[in-house]
Amino acid sequence: MESPYAIEMLHITKKFPGIIANDDITLQLKKGEIHALLGENGAGKSTLMSVLFGLYQAEEGIIKKDGVEVKINDPNDANDLGIGMVHQHFKLVECFSVLDNIILGVEPTKNGFLQKKEAREKVLALSEKYGLQVDPDAIIEDITVGMQQRTEILKMLYRDNEILIFDEPTAVLTPQEIDELMQIMRNLAAEGKSILFISHKLAEIMAVADRCTVLRKGKYIGTVETKNTTMEQLSAMMVGRNVNFHVDKQPSHPGEVILDVEHMTVASKVHKKDAVKDVSFKVRAGEIVCIAGIDGNGQTELVYGLSGLEPLKSGKLTFKGQDITKASIRKRSTSGMSHIPEDRHKHGLVLDYPLEYNLILQRYFEREFTSAAGFLKRKPIREYANRLIEEYDVRSGQGAITPARSMSGGNQQKAIIAREIDKNPDLLLAVQPTRGLDVGAIESVHKQLVAQRDAGKAVLLVSLELDEVMDVPDRILVMYEGEIVGELDPKKTTQEELGLYMAGAKRDEVKA
Repeated sequence: MESPYAIEMLHITKKFPGIIANDDITLQLKKGEIHALLGENGAGKSTLMSVLFGLYQAEEGIIKKDGVEVKINDPNDANDLGIGMVHQHFKLVECFSVLDNIILGVEPTKNGFLQKKEAREKVLALSEKYGLQVDPDAIIEDITVGMQQRTEILKMLYRDNEILIFDEPTAVLTPQEIDELMQIMRNLAAEGKSILFISHKLAEIMAVADRCTVLRKGKYIGTVETKNTTMEQLSAMMVGRNVNFHVDKQPSHPGEVILDVEHMTVASKVHKKDAVKDVSFKVRAGEIVCIAGIDGNGQTELVYGLSGLEPLKSGKLTFKGQDITKASIRKRSTSGMSHIPEDRHKHGLVLDYPLEYNLILQRYFEREFTSAAGFLKRKPIREYANRLIEEYDVRSGQGAITPARSMSGGNQQKAIIAREIDKNPDLLLAVQPTRGLDVGAIESVHKQLVAQRDAGKAVLLVSLELDEVMDVPDRILVMYEGEIVGELDPKKTTQEELGLYMAGAKRDEVKA
């Protein structure tokens, strides 16, 4: 009798130095279902999927496909078995075209010559069939993240994969792209594909998954049918306690102006047009101001200008009464500005450094950490790192000496947040601070942002998450095509009204 399961992972155990990432986990994927894998940051979700895809070898346990035990030594074995994976950080060659990336490794040839015509026809037919419109000739570095993801999905479909693994597929997408991806996943499942979907966004799991398996700290907690459960029950299974989805905060009491932005313009690196156009606003002590907008409307360049990563084309920045328009990044940092960056790998961490060195990146030159002769003081650095790891629940296999690269994305994010908040800044620039975090960690970050505000600090939050935009700040400034088109009170506005401003359909005369 044929097995009802497309894939069975039975009693899988995978160990790394200092940590058991997967501890006797069993996962069963039915044919034609969307099966969610839910867990906190560092729960072992990506590790388990990497075992299935052949990137890691488990110390214990077996894998069965259609009821037959199989050995998967590397991703080529996985592809031969019809298993494909879209990774959290995409595996694309930036200077290649979409088509070249899709056929990479399985190039169609005839007499030693590349035959792209048939490949192009197959890619166009697949993109039409599954609603994955892409331009096969576009270069990867020129297209949006959503389009890059579609390229990754087409890579799997081009190889006729039957089992599709999506690792945190919505972490970098806009709300509209997320809706489109959900529909694509439903279409794929309706075609008979079996999908494993790693996420910690509960609303998405409830919307698209048939069943959900929950992991916690490397252990299997249980598998439930989503139609018979609630978001509250799933979150309690995931973090081991009830989670408050609403941010509790008292009314704000804004004080003096900490940051005054006047007529700020920042050039775009991609287009001839300016990315930020004549923007003016103020952020006061004791308030959280949120910059909201659809990704790509100048928020990134605005933050680069404020933090010193990019020079201003024109305009003036005043921080605590001092003109910092031309100040260096270190000067801004030592004057009391902290920055949780949008891209944690590019601007947040030195991935090959241990965690302890990453936690003192902007303070290593202080007397607490460096001797008068210029040598690092190892003991105080280790003690400081251990305190932050404990305080902010940063999970890492070897504690302070763990290489940052080996930590889960969510724990890398927690380390950056710990470092930036512990500097005790007067202004906290928090850009996508909860990107890639689970519900328990998101609740904790939101509490920390409110605590900063209540301690009289100024917080400038940049977020693409509508729930976060509505729930955390005291004021919302909406950016559209490089301009601030509206100032909204989160207590008095709706998600629909906010959406109209974000899409450019409404605009205010904004007070500076």
